Amino acid sequence: MTVRGLWKTVLLVAGSALLIVAVCAAGLLTFIYQSSQLDQSWNIPLSAVSDALAEGPQGYVFTAGPLLDEQGQWAMLLDAQGRVIWQWNKPADVPDQFTLNQVASFSRWYLSDYPVQVRTRPDGLLVVGSPKGSTWKYSIAMDSDVLARVPAWLTALFLVSLLCVIGLSAWVLRRWFRKEQRQRDAARSDWIHGVSHDIRTPLSMVMGYASQLETDPALPAAQRRQAAIIRHQSQTIRDLVNDLNLTMRLDYQMQPLRREPLSPAALVRQVAADALNGGLPDAFPLEVSLSPSLEGVSMNADGFLLRRALQNLLNNCVRHHPAGCAITLGAAVQQNQCILWVENTGQVQHVPSPDALPDAALAPDGGAAHGTGLRLVRQIAEAHGGTLEVHQSPASFCCRLQLPLAL
Repeated sequence: MTVRGLWKTVLLVAGSALLIVAVCAAGLLTFIYQSSQLDQSWNIPLSAVSDALAEGPQGYVFTAGPLLDEQGQWAMLLDAQGRVIWQWNKPADVPDQFTLNQVASFSRWYLSDYPVQVRTRPDGLLVVGSPKGSTWKYSIAMDSDVLARVPAWLTALFLVSLLCVIGLSAWVLRRWFRKEQRQRDAARSDWIHGVSHDIRTPLSMVMGYASQLETDPALPAAQRRQAAIIRHQSQTIRDLVNDLNLTMRLDYQMQPLRREPLSPAALVRQVAADALNGGLPDAFPLEVSLSPSLEGVSMNADGFLLRRALQNLLNNCVRHHPAGCAITLGAAVQQNQCILWVENTGQVQHVPSPDALPDAALAPDGGAAHGTGLRLVRQIAEAHGGTLEVHQSPASFCCRLQLPLAL
């Protein structure tokens, strides 16, 4: 279903619901109005029945008998003493004598479960009855102040119904968009994962052959150096592909966060050891700075992601200072937060503010210095509930990850 089609469906549902509410409100008003007409008859006008009954020399003459028979109704006339002095098809279970209290009762409600209507005449009280269960007899009386509040209640009912319809439509629309977004994210993730795999496979072969050529003593030194450059650049491409894949997974919350007790000091030592054992050039002296406040400190974090963040910051230092620079990798505890930082000295180009990191991170590597990789570092920090701060001076550049200890 397209977005346009979904909107049409939502509008149709909302319009239908509003129409139902309007019809119900109109019906309620009509019911209240008609129910308040206490002198109306149900089937046959009571005045017509009374006019058809006349007293003659031989007794009462009634000319509306066929009309009552057609409706299944009956009639009787009571005198001042409550006695039945005339009747038409009166049921057998209806008595022939009534007290004043009985007359007052059935005049308003029912007579032996028969719904009845009454009309006073000079010669007595005319009673017209209908079959049992044929009519719901209930007189509606409503105070004028209460009746005046009916429009306000109906308006409130209409608004509540409208809000419910709008809320339901918004909920359905949001669920649909989320489902569509998840499907697009899954498709994008599968595509990037497949492309990354397709790139890594031949790249591994290139790195393998380059490593063999680099260590082949039969080749001239110049060719071995070229093979080393090929291997190094292949590793850079592999790291960029891995970062792209991880960035995408963090963007769409598809990267599981495997928290476990982690020592910040041990993490920094491990990253430093990996960098030195991985062939960090001599032009980049690495110093480890650990605050005494780290003694016995542990936090729940994903060690793999934090190592990747620090490795990216170290790689940025190397990538953007080909002439070399001093690098400091450190950790400390400040105000219930663990601070991990990477600082380097040397000539530093312009670095975007942290708010502009997403755009800078997507820029080509030849663009803003230190931009590449910072987006991934910030994503990792935010996934842990922390932040990334960038501090720059004319002679140094420092990235600080501030991570909460209580996670």
